[in-house]
Amino acid sequence: MTVNHADLANAVRALAMDAVQAANSGHPGMPMGMADAATVLFTQHLKYDPEWPEWPDRDRFVLSAGHGSMLIYALLYLTGYEKPTLDQIRNFRQLGSPCAGHPENFELPGVETTTGPLGQGLATAVGMAIAERHLNARFGDAVQDHHTWVIAGDGCLMEGINHEAIGLAGHLKLGRLNVIWDDNRITIDGATSMSTSEDVKARYEASGWHVVSCDGHDAASIDAALRAAKADPRPSLIACRTIIGYGAPNKQGTAATHGSPLGAAEIAAARETLGWHHAPFEIPADILNAWRTSGARGTKLSADWKMDAAKAEGYADFLTWLDGSALKAAGPALKAHIDALIAAPQTVATRKASELALGAINAAVPNTIGGSADLTGSNNTLTKGLGTLDAANYGGRYVYYGIREFGMAAAMNGMALHGGIVPYGGTFLVFTDYCRPAIRLSALQRAQAIYVMTHDSIGLGEDGPTHQPIEHVMSLRVMPNVLVMRPADVVETAECWAIALENTSGPTVLALSRQNLPQVRTAANENLSAKGAYRLRAAGAARKVVFLATGSEVQAALNAADQLEADGIGCDVVSMPCWELFDLQSDAYQADILPEDALIVSVEAGTTVGWERYTGRKGLRLGIDRFGASAPAEALFEKFGLTADAIAKAVRGKLA
Repeated sequence: MTVNHADLANAVRALAMDAVQAANSGHPGMPMGMADAATVLFTQHLKYDPEWPEWPDRDRFVLSAGHGSMLIYALLYLTGYEKPTLDQIRNFRQLGSPCAGHPENFELPGVETTTGPLGQGLATAVGMAIAERHLNARFGDAVQDHHTWVIAGDGCLMEGINHEAIGLAGHLKLGRLNVIWDDNRITIDGATSMSTSEDVKARYEASGWHVVSCDGHDAASIDAALRAAKADPRPSLIACRTIIGYGAPNKQGTAATHGSPLGAAEIAAARETLGWHHAPFEIPADILNAWRTSGARGTKLSADWKMDAAKAEGYADFLTWLDGSALKAAGPALKAHIDALIAAPQTVATRKASELALGAINAAVPNTIGGSADLTGSNNTLTKGLGTLDAANYGGRYVYYGIREFGMAAAMNGMALHGGIVPYGGTFLVFTDYCRPAIRLSALQRAQAIYVMTHDSIGLGEDGPTHQPIEHVMSLRVMPNVLVMRPADVVETAECWAIALENTSGPTVLALSRQNLPQVRTAANENLSAKGAYRLRAAGAARKVVFLATGSEVQAALNAADQLEADGIGCDVVSMPCWELFDLQSDAYQADILPEDALIVSVEAGTTVGWERYTGRKGLRLGIDRFGASAPAEALFEKFGLTADAIAKAVRGKLA
């Protein structure tokens, strides 16, 4: 029996509706509606190898409309990936199954990025496309020459990040990026006409994209559109008109198929409509074999690539970029940098200290790509010799993201997930609010994105409370799998950069000052910041107080300790650049740093909420629990009681 396109696509539809029904939870409509387009993509266009999911030159496929997760689970199973198994699909959305409600990149090979928060998958794909073009420019077609494909829904195109992402992609002329828009005109609430009337195609065209339309249920029409997209030098939007829940005769085309199981009666009717006369989760051998044969074509493609790439100039270097060993050069470079600082101390803002460290890093490590959301001169993220990465020079190493904080962060995720690139990007710390959803996905999907967040406190001064972060450092600390680092001086900043480059399983946030800070470290035999907190100076008199400070407040704590020591009140001063790393230390180390017989005093120019975990209820927490004000930094620190005099007075009052 000949297996035709409809048979292949209906296998996807059947698995989707059966899995959602078994789970009594999920979104069957999108997979059923996009089954034809996905079948054409995976059988005729996508370059991949199920036996080598990590093939460096595979096409990247991103299911931005992650609620339709059964689409990718069905495709991975049908094309021959080791996982998911049919039993795992049967257990869709159940505890222990890698077939989660939304695709998670750490659960299944073949899932390139975690998706679900709409728009972020597409924006992440922009970063993947940037990485591909950069690696192509550095190593040539034989090593890197592939496309990034996205399936996005109406929700992805409505989200604000979509505007940032497509503007950046159009500006950079990322012609290897192709977005298949599931143009079904339905959201959970109902018809899209209830909430939008924009001309989506015109918006993309205005952003520098190529736009082509097709009938999403006609294989020939889909194929022609995908070919046109690949041929055009611009990024492409393929407007794929579909019927959501296609094949469910009583519910297709309605919101009823979007986020709920079809129900047993409708599934039975769909089987009749589609001519799919097979039991739930049963894929006939001839259809499964046809799918597996299609998937197996990638085995030869990847083998040919491996032979050709191995002959290319620079291939050995490319492998060091992929496996992370290229980063090892940062260690000696930063050690030499720190040694020079110990020999000749510097009083600089930690944003400047970051620039100095980056100068050493970028000169030694070839695969960092930096950038800033229109604040290059303030974030100090550009170092000598990087060159601009733009449409005229994909080999450059610095991206001008424009005022696109969220888009920048998502693109950084894409670069990190693509492999071979270590991205860092900057904005003001207060604007982590704009980046936060992407930082959260950095953490969730274990992406090594490094966020250079400057102007970290009221110390930025006259710009006032709108720009003065209060709750931001603490809010980032409560996010799992993020290293939040607030260094106190130029040495700690270099140490924090070393840690960020070693942190390959998640993001790092560097919170850096605008104002100059004196160098408090006069020796650096080891990376003390790696302990999260360390005793910067031990008490002279009998210890009664332990100051626990971060960033710019470490110097204030040292000065306050001097005053108290003069009164016979012994004070340890502990610098705590990173909570997360301190919490990983042994109980004995933590007890030594924070002894129970001393008053623990936290000092940080931000919210005091959270510090009680270290100070205890009887400790003293000095900080700011209101919004800031517009004034010079010195006046603000005096107003909010974070000068040495005010700190010492508060401690005396607590001890009295």
